[in-house]
Amino acid sequence: MTQTLKKTVLNEAHKRAGARLVDFSGWEMPLHYGSQVEEHHTIRQKAGMFDVSHMVVSDLHGTDAKRYLQQLLANDVDRLQTIGKALYSCMLNPQGGVIDDLIVYWLGENNYRIVTNAGTRDGDLAWMQQQLEGFEAILEEQPNLAMVAVQGPEARNAVLNWLSKDSLPVVEALERFVAATVKEGFIARTGYTGEDGFELVLAPEDAEPFWQAMIDAGVAPCGLGARDTLRLEAGMMLYGSDMDTTTTPLESALSWTVALNENRPFNGHSALEQQKAEGIPRKLAGLKLEGKGVMRSQQKLFVGDRQVGEITSGGFSPTLNRTIALARITSDVENSCEVEMRGKRIPVTIGRPLFVRDGKPVQ
Repeated sequence: MTQTLKKTVLNEAHKRAGARLVDFSGWEMPLHYGSQVEEHHTIRQKAGMFDVSHMVVSDLHGTDAKRYLQQLLANDVDRLQTIGKALYSCMLNPQGGVIDDLIVYWLGENNYRIVTNAGTRDGDLAWMQQQLEGFEAILEEQPNLAMVAVQGPEARNAVLNWLSKDSLPVVEALERFVAATVKEGFIARTGYTGEDGFELVLAPEDAEPFWQAMIDAGVAPCGLGARDTLRLEAGMMLYGSDMDTTTTPLESALSWTVALNENRPFNGHSALEQQKAEGIPRKLAGLKLEGKGVMRSQQKLFVGDRQVGEITSGGFSPTLNRTIALARITSDVENSCEVEMRGKRIPVTIGRPLFVRDGKPVQ
């Protein structure tokens, strides 16, 4: 029996625009609207937007909300000292493996908003509810909200010009990784592309008028294909590919999201401390192919006859006009190795897991 795909409130707008719709984590979502590469360049050079209403938005409130999050997350929400400030973190299992990565926003005393991934929805919500035991706090999913990401060097102006006179100064003043609730909705200066822009959480009835207003302002609808190549260039991890329950943040280039030094026994704390003390056996690196071909996930990496790792995400970079990848390799490997493609070994250069930031190559 074929499973019925869930649809976002913008589904009909995607169809009218000629989107190629695909199954993404049980949702019917646009892969592209004609050219994935053109959409990629549009966001690097101008402004584009994604329907990301499949993402899971949950609100947390209660007297123990902060203390609960300090146990749940590897990063410390005590770092959120300004209302609206966002924090990127991972939820870990007792072994230090990543259950999911997420963004949490502080909305004021005892109130937080959490955005998690669509593909891990059921497991995430079950785990988060289970972890609430013993805490005076309530977690409520907000399944009816819509979410749109407007990204690119011209994205901010497009959104700012759409805002009401009262909301404009509030949103215009937002620094990166800060959000505000205004008349139009919840607007965060965040994204998943390596470009500036906003992610807007809107009431369902406001989503299509906003989408059309952005089109009228010259913002191009873009699909999840371009979103993936953009995040790969920006060195942003994809859950299920670059990290999962078998990998820790320390071996996923996410050490910066772990607050280990405080006396805060979060889930997975002991496992991470032990791994750090014993030495981190693997690392996530950025690769550039020094020949023809396209690197893909699960391709093996070698130094001589020794297998040293595996590609976790790979593909063609439209900005760099070459193939790039993220890969998990043994920590002693530096500078170069070879990838096995169709029975051949092709040299690759090893560097930071970051290729493009604000439209410009970084290495």
